[in-house]
Amino acid sequence: MHASWRDAVLVVAVAPLAYYVTAILAALRFFRRERDRALPSYTPPVSLLKPVKGVDFAAYENFASFCRQDYPDYEILFATNDDADPAVSLVHRLAAEFPERHIRLFTGAAQIGANKKVNNLIALAREARHEILVLTDGDVRVGSNYLREVVAPFADGKTGAVTSFYRGVAEKSIGAELEAIGASSDFFAGVLVAEWKEGMTFALGASIATTKQWVGRIGGFEAIANMHSDDYELGHRIAKAGGEVLLSRESVWTMYPAQSPRGFWNHQVRWGRTVRLCRPLSYLGLIFTHGLPWAALAALVAPAKWISATYLIAYLVLRLVMAWTVGVWGVRDELLRRKLWLVPLRDAIYFAVWLASFASNRIHWGGEQFKMEKGQMVPAGQKSAAEAPAQRPS
Repeated sequence: MHASWRDAVLVVAVAPLAYYVTAILAALRFFRRERDRALPSYTPPVSLLKPVKGVDFAAYENFASFCRQDYPDYEILFATNDDADPAVSLVHRLAAEFPERHIRLFTGAAQIGANKKVNNLIALAREARHEILVLTDGDVRVGSNYLREVVAPFADGKTGAVTSFYRGVAEKSIGAELEAIGASSDFFAGVLVAEWKEGMTFALGASIATTKQWVGRIGGFEAIANMHSDDYELGHRIAKAGGEVLLSRESVWTMYPAQSPRGFWNHQVRWGRTVRLCRPLSYLGLIFTHGLPWAALAALVAPAKWISATYLIAYLVLRLVMAWTVGVWGVRDELLRRKLWLVPLRDAIYFAVWLASFASNRIHWGGEQFKMEKGQMVPAGQKSAAEAPAQRPS
């Protein structure tokens, strides 16, 4: 390799290492600050909105965790797409076992947009009795102090949304474990760097607390009914409307079911593709955070063996320290603590996923295929507004 190209590779290969250091500092800054913070005692009535579809390997315990909240007044509203959903019987069982909780179930929400989850949120928001809305996915489990933690920041009227990190509970499957540790060891590092450098301008889907007032300011959930990344859009639009989006120190748990190799690959590519379409420049910039391929390339072109070894060792040490600081010490993810050694393998796979995500703007979701256009889902067989022929004036 020509010396100038070799030197360029060696310089660029330092960028991921600098990013790892930045993420470590961001995690130390955030979690030290938040763990020392005294939250106000603010416990207004809350409506918990839970759109669910099907059941996973821990569905009942996940649902029940919301009935065990140390919180004075709240209701839990479930919604499924139809009466035949397996979750329906679990909700009935929940209502029988926790009669002191206000639990209601709704089915058959009107189809406002392509995103069925958001269609259910629209119906639930209309039925909610309280101003504070807390949105969680069906595969989420929470601790008993969860509501107190995510609601308290709304004592400040500037707070528009509060969102939470999530720890993985994975079935015995290499794909499930790789997906879980990817979130806590890598994705959350990017979230913390963004929170430090530009402030939170998006939300994370496992848990979002907001208010009817802020949802109304962005046009209601109807405004994001065709968006795939409804969590990102909800937080982003609230931030654009002037609301502060906050990260909570209270993490939740989310389930990662066993997957086939093809299922794991398709899910990762779909997730990567949707992130790319939501934040294209940021996603393209991730090339400078992929430490493993840059370290390997630098090792190949380095003029001396000691330089090659330095890049590889620096990648391994800083990457694992970042994963531990963010995911184990910060988010307190026990799965990552046990499986820290899988991080380099996950990095190698995710670089291939990152490349594959540029191959198309189509995704498979909920058994259907969609084209993604400016974050919106358009059924694959349907022409978008831009493709539709112009109507002649009569």
